[in-house]
Amino acid sequence: MARHLITSALPYINGIKHLGNMVGSMLPADVYSRYLRQRGHDVLYICATDEHGTPAELAAKDAGLPVADFCAQQHDIQKAIYDGFGLSFDYFGRSSSQQNVEITQHFARKLKENGFIEERAIRQVYSVTDGRFLPDRYIVGTCPHCGYDKARGDQCENCTRVLDPTDLIDARSAISGSRELEVRETKHLFLLQSKLQHEVQEWLDGNGSKEWPTLASSIAHKWLTEGLNDRAITRDLDWGVPVPADTWPELAAEGKVFYVWFDAPIEYIGATKEWADLDPAARDWKSWWYEADDVRYTEFMAKDNVPFHTVMFPATELGTREPWKKVDYVKAFNWLNYYGGKFSTSQQRGIFTDAALELLPADYWRYFLIANAPESDDTSFTWELFSSSVNKDLADTLGNFVNRVLSFSRKRFGDEVPAGNEAATAERKLGEEIARLLAEYEDHMDALQFRKAAHALRSLWSAGNSYLEEKAPWLEIKTDPEAAALTLRTAMNLIHLYAVVSEPFIPSSAKAMREAFALADDTAVWVAAEQAKSLDAVPAGTAFTVPPVLFAKITEEDLETYRARFGGADAA
Repeated sequence: MARHLITSALPYINGIKHLGNMVGSMLPADVYSRYLRQRGHDVLYICATDEHGTPAELAAKDAGLPVADFCAQQHDIQKAIYDGFGLSFDYFGRSSSQQNVEITQHFARKLKENGFIEERAIRQVYSVTDGRFLPDRYIVGTCPHCGYDKARGDQCENCTRVLDPTDLIDARSAISGSRELEVRETKHLFLLQSKLQHEVQEWLDGNGSKEWPTLASSIAHKWLTEGLNDRAITRDLDWGVPVPADTWPELAAEGKVFYVWFDAPIEYIGATKEWADLDPAARDWKSWWYEADDVRYTEFMAKDNVPFHTVMFPATELGTREPWKKVDYVKAFNWLNYYGGKFSTSQQRGIFTDAALELLPADYWRYFLIANAPESDDTSFTWELFSSSVNKDLADTLGNFVNRVLSFSRKRFGDEVPAGNEAATAERKLGEEIARLLAEYEDHMDALQFRKAAHALRSLWSAGNSYLEEKAPWLEIKTDPEAAALTLRTAMNLIHLYAVVSEPFIPSSAKAMREAFALADDTAVWVAAEQAKSLDAVPAGTAFTVPPVLFAKITEEDLETYRARFGGADAA
């Protein structure tokens, strides 16, 4: 039994996430975690809300709340949605936790001690009215390129041009609206990544990054090829991990906090300590992170997060000169688009996770998103593709099979699994096919190839339908009831097998399928391919019930309603 540490990129605190955020990190991490647990591995799946940085302060200001209250509220809202999606975090923490403050400050002290952090004077915009230096995002004005009058000091959201605050026309403070701005000198801490470049390169070359998906490895190597620049890791904000006064008293007195991208990856460790602190007698957070040579660490994220996780965070860890666990495998994803255009949190374009759960059960979304995960290229959500996937795969191939078999058997043989004849040629042939497909499914899951795994799972479901059509128990019952009973007993064993192997993708539906049978042990313990061949886990005489319809079809009327609410082909 291996020990697997799994993290998914921290969802940012300011607002409900869309389906692209879900499929780009948290959902595939959950599918993989569930699969590994079923296989008997020791799994720790950690995530948290990313709560620091300028956007959190601005969102809190817009909401009329103190930033700490805003973040606490939003954390609870996001956690409730992820519970609704069935995400099986072992712990879902907060980057504003005291544990993260302490560990982030520890990292900073060690980096300074080893010569990888230094103070530098830089020139920055100061608001006389607000009495503070302004981060770039706290400065708004008119874009000199496109004329957009709400451009930020770091980037124009309208034309996407990268900007400097001094580029803006009619620049003003996002806090007060004041135009009384000056450029003044201030001091910040810089992480000397340039001194760590060679070590990061050696680590990347030696830790198996060649086995990573091309998307992840190419981005990491591209950043290193272009050269690592020293990076400011402090900001002038009211909300964040404070610079420790025992190490930098002057900066601490000025209220400097660490840059969100310095403390956010450290929160993976911080959240693990949050988890351990709930039951310190039974949980050891350091065993997962410090001298943790027996742990395999897998990170899930969208492609825009790859540089921070594969270059910046490893550089930070290496610079401490302490044996912190570094990532073994990075599973990166491209974008899920909405009708060819980007999902947009700020512009509310596309389906957001709260609305998705209002429309349909989580398993519909889980299956569709993983079966269409943007692994090798960007993919696009359309209502037409979504309904086709749900109706054909879930409703017709799996749901209809379950309902047909159980309803027919109850009607003809009562509420217990019928005995019938001994398995014959057709059943042995089916067993061989199931074993082959299950082994294929396992191979794809082990390799974190989710679209291929979904295809193999679909093929397992289809094999049951093919067997049922071949044997035709509705005809067998007329001439050979014992043969019909064998067919139905075999099909019921397929249903139980489907319940077990489908659990990572559709856990609620899988649970309903398992619970249809009155077995002493209805847990989803994995079935090895060779063991599955016999199709005898549910013996004759086992009581069963017919569950409600597992998957209702999406009608054309439903589609019209969804398109009207969220937009269709013209949404992009």
